[in-house]
Parts: sequence; structure tokens; C-alpha cells
Amino acid sequence: MAPTATAPDAHNPKTFDVILGKVPDDFKSLHEIPEEYAWTNLNEHPSLDSDSVPIIDLNDPNASQLISHACRTWGVFQLINHGVPNNVVEDMESVAQSLFSLPAEQKLKVARGPGGISGYGLHLVSAFLDKKLWSECFTILGSPLEHYAKLWPQGYTKICSITEEYDKELGRLSSRLMWIMLASLGISKEDVKWSGPKGDNHEAHVLQLNSYPACPDPDRVMGLVPHTDSTLVTIVHQSKICGLQVFQEGTGWFTVPPVPGAMVVNVGDLMHILSNGSYVSVLHRVLVNQTQQRLSVVYTYGPPDNVPISPIPKLLSASHPALYPPVTNWSEYIDTKTKLKGKALASLRLYEPLTN
Repeated sequence: MAPTATAPDAHNPKTFDVILGKVPDDFKSLHEIPEEYAWTNLNEHPSLDSDSVPIIDLNDPNASQLISHACRTWGVFQLINHGVPNNVVEDMESVAQSLFSLPAEQKLKVARGPGGISGYGLHLVSAFLDKKLWSECFTILGSPLEHYAKLWPQGYTKICSITEEYDKELGRLSSRLMWIMLASLGISKEDVKWSGPKGDNHEAHVLQLNSYPACPDPDRVMGLVPHTDSTLVTIVHQSKICGLQVFQEGTGWFTVPPVPGAMVVNVGDLMHILSNGSYVSVLHRVLVNQTQQRLSVVYTYGPPDNVPISPIPKLLSASHPALYPPVTNWSEYIDTKTKLKGKALASLRLYEPLTN
């Protein structure tokens, strides 16, 4: 039997086992799109090239208000002057480029095992439409040392140092953004019990590197299916190639163009629940390019895994009751989302919010 590794779908990184023997050694070996890769509903809604997605300068005196407005209306924004040094970002992208440039047999040395999260994986199975996806990923949970030692025996110490520095910087930024978002709702650190007395508890996080290779027929395939993030906050560095799109109900898909020095910030499902629906969990997807590879570095930030998540009591009143029941913990929510094929928020919602 061919070796297996778990391929993360849009909702749960532990759901599917993929027979690696059925996967092409290199995406470049496919010059025509096999039928099992074909998607028929890519253009169900229009794709719009637009500068509508907010770009916010974290040094702007009004940054908090701008972030709050973006979270309420879009659920996503691009952030500049975020404080993460350019060299740290560039070095991390170089690590991703080096990793995905390795031969398939080399990458498979660190393939994630069945049911695992960390390691190399192939985005080849959609959770609910059973279509193959034109992408691959590398997920880092905890220390990357064991993976990098197998991939770069001579240079893993430097690679680890780059990854750990990026992880540290993004953790600091994620925490800062979370508290800006909550403070804009009138929430203090004392109101969020799991954050610790000073709001300095260590939240859970995952770092994932994604590669979307050039595709001979990009209008028929998907890089990553439409989904929302099961997090508080997700921060994405995208390379210079377009591909990320976010959905606005009644309008269509808006491309989020790469902006030099900017990070894309997504509101996740758990922030939507904490805010009692005030902040929008953004639906997004990734398209692929006909001639160029696209890379992204995704930092997902959530609460400690063992804490329950529910609307913050301070936001509730007789006229604004809780829209969601408590979720036992982050892992349970991901499991629920997987079982409900991405429709967890809609199914958990107790009723529609009251309008004035």
C-alpha cells in the first residue's frame, strides 16, 4: 500500500488521508487538467478587481476605529506599518520558496502522518465537493526542528531561527490586534477570563506555509475552497501574485491584491462568536495563476485550546441576547465545523439579531 498523509481541507486539518502514490511527483508534470480537478461553479458569482478591501496603517491615530469598522463591514483588511520587520517577512518567504522547491521525495520525508497536523501535506481533497485542489502546504505546530533537520541537514539551525523569529513577531502582532478589536467593542482584558489577569496568557497558534503552483488551466481548478477561518484572528503574508479573494454578499468575490509591506488580517469564527456577531467572519478562497507560483505564510491565532468560547457577557443585554451558545473549546468547534461541512456558525446561531 502507498504511504498516506493527511491533507487539510478548508475546515479541519485532520480529516482526510490521501494516497500519496496517486499524487503527481511534481505539479509541473501535469500539462492538462484531469477531470477530477475540474470545478464547475468557480464563476457562480462575479470576480471583481477592486481596491475596496480596506488598507489600514497601524500608526494612524484612528487605527482602532478603522480596524473596528473593517471588522464589522468586511471581516478583513490589509495592515501596513504593522511592526514586523521586512527582513523577517522576506526570510520567511524564502524558507517557504526553498521548501516547496525541493523534490517530492524529499518533502515526503516530513509528510504528516494519518490524523496529524504538523508536516508536509497536499491540498488535494475538498471536504464537501470531493474535488482535487491545486496546492500544497507545510504546517508547523511547535518547534520546526525535527522537520527542518530532515529537509536541510546542513542548514536547519538557520531555518529554525528564521521560523521562530517570524512566529514570535506574528504572535505579538496577533495579540495586539485581538485586543484592539475587543477594546473597540468596550471589552477590557479583565472581561476575557481565559486571557489571564494581564491578558498575557499564551494563546494557541499554527503557522502554515502554502504553495499554489502555476496551473495550465486556472479557470477550471481551485487553489483553496471557499471557507471561513476557525480562529480569532488570521494574519496572511502573500507573495506578489494575486489569488486571494474575499466574498461580499450580494456583490461577489473581491480580489485582495498584494500590497508591498502589508499583511492581510482575517476575522475568524471564534472572534465572530466572542463579539456576538458584531465582527464578520470573512468567507474567502484562493485562485491559481497560469504562469506563476503563489506563496503565502498563514498565522492562525486562537484561544488556549481548553477554554470555552461564548459571546462576552458585557456585550449582552435584553435587546441584544447571546446569538450563540457556548462552544466547549477550539478543538470541539473545529470538529463541529467539519461534521457540518463548514456551516457551523449558521447551525449554532440561536436566532437572527434584533434590529432597531
